[in-house]
Amino acid sequence: MALELEGTLRQKLGVQSGTSARGPWAKQEFIVEFPDGNFTSQACFTAWGQDKVAELDKYQVGDRVKVSFNLKSREFNGRWYNDLQIWRIAPAGEAQPAAAAPAYAPAPAPMAPAPTLDDMPADSGPEDDLPF
Repeated sequence: MALELEGTLRQKLGVQSGTSARGPWAKQEFIVEFPDGNFTSQACFTAWGQDKVAELDKYQVGDRVKVSFNLKSREFNGRWYNDLQIWRIAPAGEAQPAAAAPAYAPAPAPMAPAPTLDDMPADSGPEDDLPF
């Protein structure tokens, strides 16, 4: 499930890194404050991978950002933990690239005028009357 949220970058936590069986890894968590009705809420997001950590490095505390993320949950020792993993971070209010428009667009076909009372067939007599 892909979700998006706009808010203010409030805090960037330290970069964590290490080496696993699949090679080196890096992650950085950060806090975004966003409006929630009459109040504000905060959420902690995770930037996984060196490329996402480098992307997050472009933003400073106080910047307005739009975060696209996936919600992940996992169980450990009978407790459940949620993880908001980003896959894109951009300045808030930035327009998404539009799909390429065709070279030309055909003009819409003209619509027929709405029927009037004069277009209705004349009454042909009582044999056509319905009982209801």
